[in-house]
Order: sequence, then C-alpha cells, then structure tokens
Amino acid sequence: MTTTTPAPPKLPPAWFKHSFWRGHRALYRLSRGRFLWTPAGKRGWGAMHLTTTGRKTGTKRGVIIAYLEDGPNVTGLAMNGWDEGHPAWWLNLQARPDAIITLPHQQPRRVRARLATGEERQRLWQRWLAIEPEDEAFARSRAVDTPVVVFEPSDG
Repeated sequence: MTTTTPAPPKLPPAWFKHSFWRGHRALYRLSRGRFLWTPAGKRGWGAMHLTTTGRKTGTKRGVIIAYLEDGPNVTGLAMNGWDEGHPAWWLNLQARPDAIITLPHQQPRRVRARLATGEERQRLWQRWLAIEPEDEAFARSRAVDTPVVVFEPSDG
C-alpha cells in the first residue's frame, strides 16, 4: 500500500495575491493603519506594517505581513504568498536586520529581525500550524524552506 502526500490547497494566481497586498498597503496608508487586523479576530493572526531598508537601494520599503506575538517578540513567516523564492522584505532584513513594525492600534516600534532556528523555529511553526493547518501543505510545495522570522525589540 502506498501513501500519497495530499496536494496543497489551490492558491489564487500570483497577480491576484500581489494586487491584494498592494491594496492592503494602500488601505493602510489611507486609513493611517486603522484597518489592520489583530490576532484576537477570527483569523487567529494579525496583520502588521513592516518597514525595511532596501538591500540594494537603501530606500525604505513598506509591506503588510501576518504576525503572531511571542512574549516581547513578534513573529512572521517569510512565505512570499507561497510562491517560490523568498519575499523581498526577508532578503532586505537579511542584509539589514533593523526595521520598524507597526501593530494594530500601536505606535511604530524599532525591532531587529532574525531567523528562528532549532527548537524555537519548531515551536513557532507549530503555533502557526495550529491556526492555519494548510500551511504545512503549502510549505511542502515550495523548493525553499519557509523562514520563521523573529522581530525582537531594539533600542536603536
């Protein structure tokens, strides 16, 4: 008897996902952040605004990503909409880990990003899977591992 790995759930086309997140950024700017959702909602995770510094240009770049709080830290998945490769914001953070995050109904705060590894990564990944079980199938469909990113408070 052979077992087959279930196919990942169907994803919308890349153009739709990219348009959706562009719309989110526009809504964020227009509303001054009032419409970011929190982990207390039915999704179980929140949406935060992340500002990185471009690794090539040095220009500030803003993006909306999903997050979970983990004590004083915030965590996110560098999943690129489950497309192949890593999102630009994660590549930027690898080159320049200092960033600014804005959580719903909070003031912006400085953070330093790092990759979760080992036991910490496993623990955080399991927290994400408890909320979004289909993420496991999405992650398996990619050629690269999905980084779990930890944003730690920073003084500078």
